[in-house]
Amino acid sequence: MQQTGSNGRTPWAFLDEYRGKFFQGQWPTLPEMFTITCHRFGERPCLTIYEPDRISLTYNESFVKIKAVARWLHSKGIRKGDKVAVTGKNSPEWAVAYFGIFFSGATAVPLDYQLKDEETELLLKTSRARILFVDEEKYDRFAKVQLEEIVSLKQGTGTYVYDLDGPEAEIEAASGEDLASILFTSGTTGKPKGAMLTHNNFVSDCYLAQGHLDLFPTDVFYALLPIHHAYCMQAVLFEALSCGAETVFGKRMVTKAILHDLKEAKITMLLAVPLLFNKVLAGIVRGLKEKGPVVYGIISFLMGVSGFIKKVFKVNPGKKMFGFILDKASLRTLRICICGGGPLAPSVFRKYNQLGLDFIQGYGLTETSPIINLNPKEHYIETSVGQVLPWIDMKILDPDERGVGEVILKGPMVMKGYFELPEETAETFTPDGYLKTGDLGYLDSEDYLYLTGRAKNTIVTEGGKNVYPEEIENEVQLFEAIDQILIRGYTEGKDDKAEHIEALIHPNQDYKWAEGDAPPDQKIIKGHIDRIVSEVNQRLLPYQRIERTTILGSPMEMTTTKKIKRSTV
Repeated sequence: MQQTGSNGRTPWAFLDEYRGKFFQGQWPTLPEMFTITCHRFGERPCLTIYEPDRISLTYNESFVKIKAVARWLHSKGIRKGDKVAVTGKNSPEWAVAYFGIFFSGATAVPLDYQLKDEETELLLKTSRARILFVDEEKYDRFAKVQLEEIVSLKQGTGTYVYDLDGPEAEIEAASGEDLASILFTSGTTGKPKGAMLTHNNFVSDCYLAQGHLDLFPTDVFYALLPIHHAYCMQAVLFEALSCGAETVFGKRMVTKAILHDLKEAKITMLLAVPLLFNKVLAGIVRGLKEKGPVVYGIISFLMGVSGFIKKVFKVNPGKKMFGFILDKASLRTLRICICGGGPLAPSVFRKYNQLGLDFIQGYGLTETSPIINLNPKEHYIETSVGQVLPWIDMKILDPDERGVGEVILKGPMVMKGYFELPEETAETFTPDGYLKTGDLGYLDSEDYLYLTGRAKNTIVTEGGKNVYPEEIENEVQLFEAIDQILIRGYTEGKDDKAEHIEALIHPNQDYKWAEGDAPPDQKIIKGHIDRIVSEVNQRLLPYQRIERTTILGSPMEMTTTKKIKRSTV
């Protein structure tokens, strides 16, 4: 397990120079971490956006604005432990408000901007938030909510976050064990579950992840995924701020806007979800196939050679060999791609590495701040979600004959519990204090984790075999004709205890199903989908094979991190 850099030191060893001066204890708090970075890299770019025009703040400029927000919050009566919420599109203003909350000693409550207004109100009430930072387009709507203050993140309506300030004051700072944030997990009806994460949770995870990943102040991170989500918050914003790197905020998950940002900002660190990486790769493959079968065959062969050299000899010839492909896809400047937030087909993982990109997978949960596994780029395994991070004790609960069981763990990044939900918290931990992830998988001898699916999604067949839907879904990810697929179990009748396997498929509406411009006949679509299912079934074990296919006329509802909401299907 990689825990030290090439100089034999851990990536967080530099903190020893600041311990006792800037912070006490094992880890700094988030404000202390940011202060240390400002001391080290104050004039470097910190927070940047390219739409409509490039606007950028250095670390020192960001520090001034953040401290002003903290003073304003203090002038409004906000004290350590109070809750302050923030919701809006990704932007430097969002980050300034968020860290202003931390510097005020309060607990931040980041909310999904895509929630319905009534859902947002429920979370504001549940968290007992006193103040809300919100984008200007929703300012008027939430000005009617019973909160002490509403602040617009962007200029336009109400008070603008960059205009805030207050008198100098003795602000009681949060300690490492104090709550930094309450992050609400998916599901906002009934009792919303808010994971309580401390400063030590976030900061320990931030630095321990660097035990598997080298970061530099020259890196440029792309905050494309919703920043309220633990994945983007930690793996992009906090990681960048810990090492003096730049964070560029993407506002729209639209291919044209993404390619513009990647090229203009010279992004080096791209963290995204399977859906985005699948779409980008599908576009690359489509372009290569358009060059004809001979050219496509030669490039595919060379990609295989490149991948072999990279994997075996630790030399990366792909970036030079396929520079023309990476340039066209605006991927040339990327140093590392990290996929998280859902399962990725190993074939996709493999092709990116063959093209010369250092492409790795990670795994985590909101409840774990979130990173707990990450593939070191020097020793990646395409079928694994990564090696267990340093200082984590991970086990497999009640493994079956394959070694598959529920993944459980202990570590400094594990949440304190769910906000004001003691029973739900107790159910989430084993009697000896391990967090139950709800995910099924197995570990190898080097502590690499292989996920097979969610425990609650498991299908039990007539022969008593466990089938994990995600394993089957992975086999379909590179078929461009399919936009979405969800595998689930079904029974034939009331008395049928065994489950059979069904595929719900939404076809890709942009796929060229037939010659000409006429809309495709439904029989043509069904025939094409049936052939794909048949091909996939041949690769699966007999008890895993799809028995029924349902073609959907409209797409399935997805989360903000582009995962299908199984509960709504």
